[in-house]
Amino acid sequence: MADRPSEDEALERFRQVFDQWIPHNKALQLEFMGHAPGIAMIRLPYAKHLVGNPESGVLHGGAITSLMDATCGASVFIKRRKPGRIATLDLRIDYLKPATPELDVIARAECYKVTRSVAFVRGIAHHGNEDDPIAHAAGAFMLFDEHFGPKKGKQS
Repeated sequence: MADRPSEDEALERFRQVFDQWIPHNKALQLEFMGHAPGIAMIRLPYAKHLVGNPESGVLHGGAITSLMDATCGASVFIKRRKPGRIATLDLRIDYLKPATPELDVIARAECYKVTRSVAFVRGIAHHGNEDDPIAHAAGAFMLFDEHFGPKKGKQS
């Protein structure tokens, strides 16, 4: 039976998957910035092709949603520290203000509860000051076992 990977090994595996195996993350040029236990931080660089309104230059809400989904999912991987598939079950995003044109957006998400088959997360998007958020997120992710099916057994 294989040993559980060290935190550094698990993080390196996660970075490889995040950067190389998820085309959507690559297309948005999402950059993994850092982590803490159960927490992920990811940057969305400002890009003109992601603008929702050419007159204002404001990023499209879909780009912010993708950033929040990726960051919340990353926090689940970091919390679990083991490979496995997940799927977004629910993701609520409250947009508090438009992103400022020409500025990158940073997301921070925390996975605060993991059961046998569901992980719960919350997150925030901002330009560098979490006290001045662009959006808040709350979500739930389905956890799959190694055979890519839903986990079996009772909920904890």
